Amino acid sequence: MKLPLRLPGRPSLPLSFSGRLHDARTATAVGRLLGAAVAVCFVTGLVSHVLQHPPALLANDLPSRPSWGYRFSQGLHVASGIAAVPLLLVKLWTVYPRLFAGPPVRSVRHALERLSVAVLVASALFELFSGLFNTAQWYPWPFSFVPVHFAVGWLLIGSLLLHVAVKLPDIAAHWRRSSPGTLSLPAEDATDRRSLLVATGAAVGAVTLTTAGQSLTPLKSLDLLAPRHPGHGELGLPVNRTAARAGVTAESVRGWRLYVGGPRPYEITLDELRAMPQREVTLPIACVEGWSRSARWTGVRVRDLLDRAGAPEGALVRVTSLERRGAYRVMVMPHTYARDPLTLLALRLNGEELPPDHGYPARIIAPNRPGVLQTKWVSRMEAL
Repeated sequence: MKLPLRLPGRPSLPLSFSGRLHDARTATAVGRLLGAAVAVCFVTGLVSHVLQHPPALLANDLPSRPSWGYRFSQGLHVASGIAAVPLLLVKLWTVYPRLFAGPPVRSVRHALERLSVAVLVASALFELFSGLFNTAQWYPWPFSFVPVHFAVGWLLIGSLLLHVAVKLPDIAAHWRRSSPGTLSLPAEDATDRRSLLVATGAAVGAVTLTTAGQSLTPLKSLDLLAPRHPGHGELGLPVNRTAARAGVTAESVRGWRLYVGGPRPYEITLDELRAMPQREVTLPIACVEGWSRSARWTGVRVRDLLDRAGAPEGALVRVTSLERRGAYRVMVMPHTYARDPLTLLALRLNGEELPPDHGYPARIIAPNRPGVLQTKWVSRMEAL
C-alpha cells in the first residue's frame, strides 16, 4: 500500500508500507520481550513507590530486610526500563504501517484496538523516556516527575492489558513458529526475521551491559553509557544533593545539637554522640536514578537514641534535616527501620568523618531504604 505525500513546491513522494517483516509474527515476537520488560519495570516501580510513599496501612510496617532489597529492585527497575527502549522502537517499526491504514474505524473492536494503541504508544514513550531523563537528573518539564510518572505507569499497564485482550487472537495465531498464522507468512522471511530478532537482542544486551554497572558493581568496568559510576564521588560514594544545593553551610552546623523527641526528650552534641557506643555496618546507598554503592558506615544505633528518650517500641520516627527546602527535608521512618540494629545515625563514612556533601554532622543510614530517605544533615528525631 502506498500513501502519497505532497510537499509544497515539490514532487509527490510515496510512503511505501510494502516492506517485509511488518507482520504479526515479528510484532508478536518483539512484543513478548517488550511486555516482559514493561511488566518487570512496572512491578519494581510499584515497590519503589510503596517504599517512598507508603499507603496508610503499611506506613509503620515496611520491611527493613533484606538490606539489599531496594538496591536490587530499583536497579532492576532502571535496567528493565532501559532495555525496553530499543524493544519499543523495534516494535513501533514493525507495526507503524497499520497506524496509517484506513479507514480509521471499521468496527467496535477496531475502535478499541486503535484507542488502546494510541494510549499505549503515548504512555510507553512518556514512561521510558521520562524515566531515562530522570536517571540523568534532567527534568525539561514543568510538572513533578514522581507523581506523574507513577500515574502514567498505571495508564500504560491498563492500555497494555486492553491491547493484549483485543489482539489476543492475532497473538495466539503467531505465538510460535509452528502457529497457523506464522506458517501462512512467506517462508523466505523467516531468516530475515531471525536476524532482526538477534540484532534486537544484541541491542538490548548492549544497552543493559553498558548501564547496569551503576548498580551491579561487578559490571562497573562496562559502565560506559550510564550517567553515574558507582565509584565516583567523595570517599568513593556518589552525591546527588550537595550541601551547597541544600543550603547547608558551615554557619548552619556551627554549635549543632541533635534534638531527640519522646516522653523524655533531650538534646545531644556531636562530641557526646561520638562518646556513645559506635557501631559499624556495611550498607548500600541506592537511589531512584538506578545507581547504588555499598559503603562502611559508623555511628550510633537509632534505637539506642530513641530508647534514651523513652520512645515506644512501635512508634513512627520523624527525622528533620537542616536543609532549607526539598521534598524530603522531613522523613518519617517506620518502627521496623528505626528499631533495626543496622539503622544508624552515621557520623563516619569509610573510616572518615562525614564530609558536608555526605551529610555532616550526622545522617541516617538504614537497610532496604531509598536513597532519598537516607536523610542527611539530621537536626531532629522525634517519636510520633
